[in-house]
Amino acid sequence: MKFDELDSKMRVFETAQDRSVFPEMFLVARIDGRNFTRLTKEIHKFEAPYDARFRDMMIDTTAHLMNCGFKTIYGYTQSDEISLLFHPDTTTFDRKVRKYNSILAGEASAKFSLLLGDLACFDSRISELPNIDLVVDYFRWRNEDAHRNALNAHCYWLLRKEGQTVQQATKALERLSVAEKNELLWQRGINFNNLPLWQRRGIGLYWESYQKTGTNPLTAQAVSTTRKRLKQDLELPMRDEYGHFVRTLIGSLVERQQGGIRQRT
Repeated sequence: MKFDELDSKMRVFETAQDRSVFPEMFLVARIDGRNFTRLTKEIHKFEAPYDARFRDMMIDTTAHLMNCGFKTIYGYTQSDEISLLFHPDTTTFDRKVRKYNSILAGEASAKFSLLLGDLACFDSRISELPNIDLVVDYFRWRNEDAHRNALNAHCYWLLRKEGQTVQQATKALERLSVAEKNELLWQRGINFNNLPLWQRRGIGLYWESYQKTGTNPLTAQAVSTTRKRLKQDLELPMRDEYGHFVRTLIGSLVERQQGGIRQRT
């Protein structure tokens, strides 16, 4: 059998599960750390429950993903996970889910491993969202998850530092309500609402325009050009305000596109 014939025969098996996301659907990727509790609490012993060094590694990894060849609008990170919103017009890799998941997981794993100086692994999954309302709901979901995780983490690690075992601290928190967990912290001198917002609500990265001043090499005159850069936001708004923030961030371009879709349907 000639190579071209063998190549065509075998590629069928390799690409049989390929699937592309429909045009005009929003793509959101969630890239999540694998076995990060052991990696960060046992092997490298980052400060619990939150460590600014780990936070900065996650920010740098998110920024890398937003600059590695994909057309992105927004990146959000909390704990050991990253969510990326892609521009609805993106056609990178023909919108193949397999390519997005494999490349994003690989890029995140490589970048974080370099920052940590040790092996780290991420997985990736894609949400296909048909309208801007669901995009807003997605990011509100992750924002609220960050809040819940932060409350649980601060309570758990406070009890651990008081001498309780893993089992004792876990059992102590099992049936506590949100109000009771806040009270647990309050009785020990911690006002949960005064903790840093990046711990309670995660961190956002998005593009902003700025003016860069330079000199025209031909005329020696000062010139100003508009450039884009990533902004890191460690003080995201909460609840409905955060939803409004995400909707505004996506911008009038996407709003107009959604209007066009509704008119055609």
